[in-house]
Amino acid sequence: MAIMNKLEEQLSPIIENLGFEVVRIMTIGVKNPTLQIMIERKDRENLVVDDCALVSRAVSDLLDELDPIEGEYSLEVSSPGLDRPLTKFENFQRFTGYEAKIETKVEVDGRKRFKGIIAKTEDSEKIYIEMDGKEYEILFDDISKAKLVLNDALLAEAAAAELAE
Repeated sequence: MAIMNKLEEQLSPIIENLGFEVVRIMTIGVKNPTLQIMIERKDRENLVVDDCALVSRAVSDLLDELDPIEGEYSLEVSSPGLDRPLTKFENFQRFTGYEAKIETKVEVDGRKRFKGIIAKTEDSEKIYIEMDGKEYEILFDDISKAKLVLNDALLAEAAAAELAE
C-alpha cells in the first residue's frame, strides 16, 4: 500500500498537468499484475479513449524509471465508471444523495458494512449514511473501501448527462 501511495504522489502532478484527476492507483493480480490508474477529467466531461492513451504515454517513462512492480506488468489507464470508487472525502461531498457501499476498518454501531444513501458530510472527516431508516456517522479515516452503487437513479442521471452534451 505504501508503494501505491508513493507512486500516486509521483504520478499525480503529471496527470493533473494534463487536466485529469487521479481517482485510484492499484495493482490487480499477482501472476500477471496490472497497474491500474483510474482517472477522470477535471472539467467532469466524459473520458474518452484518447484521454487514457495520453495519460498512459505521459506516465510510461516515469514508470520505467521507478519500476514500481517487480517483473513484467501491464499498465491500464481507465475511467472509474458509474459505480466508481469513493477514495477521497471530496468524493463523498460530490456524491451526497447517491447510494453507496461502504466498508469500515472498525465497527460503527456494531457493523462494518453499509449500503445506503450518502446523507451529508461534515468537518472534512465525517460521512453520514442513511440506511434502514437510521443515519450512521462514519469517519472518513475509518473507511477501508467505498463505491457508488449502480442503480436506476445513477443510470438515469448518466443518460441525462449524455443527452445534454
